[in-house]
Amino acid sequence: MNKLSLRRIKREATAHALAQAAFELTLQHGLDGFVVEDVAQRAGYSRRTFANHYSCKEEAVAMAAVPFHGIEEAVAIFNNIPESSTPLDVMYQFMKLQLTEEIIQKMLRLVTLSKEHPTLEPYMLTVFHRLATEAQQVLNDLFKEHYPAIYSHVLTGAVTGAIFPLFDGTLQVVLPGQSMDEVPGAESFDQYLDTVFGYLRNGL
Repeated sequence: MNKLSLRRIKREATAHALAQAAFELTLQHGLDGFVVEDVAQRAGYSRRTFANHYSCKEEAVAMAAVPFHGIEEAVAIFNNIPESSTPLDVMYQFMKLQLTEEIIQKMLRLVTLSKEHPTLEPYMLTVFHRLATEAQQVLNDLFKEHYPAIYSHVLTGAVTGAIFPLFDGTLQVVLPGQSMDEVPGAESFDQYLDTVFGYLRNGL
């Protein structure tokens, strides 16, 4: 891993710590019960560092739903991708890796919070945009010599477009952390992902 990549991961680690602190403070005190200074202090950074990453506490709270992988895990993920993998294979693994039970539960909690505090809503959209952007970067890094740049945009757009309705209530799917009793008759999250990627592999 080069110095540029290492610097990027360290920067993301700082951003993640600040976001997690903001999310925890929101759960404890409500969105109106703390200020940016409280976030910085809880995470162990200065207010200036906070300003280098986020424009406001709402943005930080929402960004807690963006997955973060440490340096060792990031290297292992990159090194363990089989050479025979297609962009679709990688995208499937990427979504499974990113959308863990912890992240999904955070997203659901943030959707509820955004209904109580509309100022959060624009930043929720940023979370999904970030997910798509990171997926595009992975695909471009691995396949830029074999596929045109537009391919990663089309693929990530299709997948993230299928994921978003899971959190706004449009589709009935049993998400990790939920029981079948909560959404009777619905398919599981893993089944839903397999269905989405089945369409992408075989055509609609």
